Amino acid sequence: MGSSHTHHLDGLEATRRLGARLAAALAPGDVVLLTGDLGAGKTTLARAVIAQLCGIEDAPSPTYTLVQVYDTDTGEEVWHADLYRIEDPSELDELGLDDAFDTAICLVEWPDRLGDRLPPDRLEILLSGENTDLESGRKARITGYGRWEERIDDI
Repeated sequence: MGSSHTHHLDGLEATRRLGARLAAALAPGDVVLLTGDLGAGKTTLARAVIAQLCGIEDAPSPTYTLVQVYDTDTGEEVWHADLYRIEDPSELDELGLDDAFDTAICLVEWPDRLGDRLPPDRLEILLSGENTDLESGRKARITGYGRWEERIDDI
């Protein structure tokens, strides 16, 4: 089910602006799942959220560390996870994501690796477009589940 809408992104700056609007709507316990092909803009969007909430302009991609944790100015945690290298959901036990879903703002790339661990309250963002060139214009389909169904218009 869920409630959805689509944003047209005509370049990197539009993706960053979407990230800033998203950041303004986030609170601890919010989970944002970022889906799309390699190069679709998942990390660009996550970095824009991190920049807005934590003041870090060029956050590293967690491709190899799997999770990067940041603190906001108000002391809340932002978890940025890239699950691309996860081969089995049992590998997630060591990451602590289940607890973070309850207490932190979580941005998760490649959420299909979560298997049956998808939180019921979540915001899913599917990034797509003609090709992987972010300058050519892309789309972000945003779908809210659980409490996000009522909050999706805040973005």
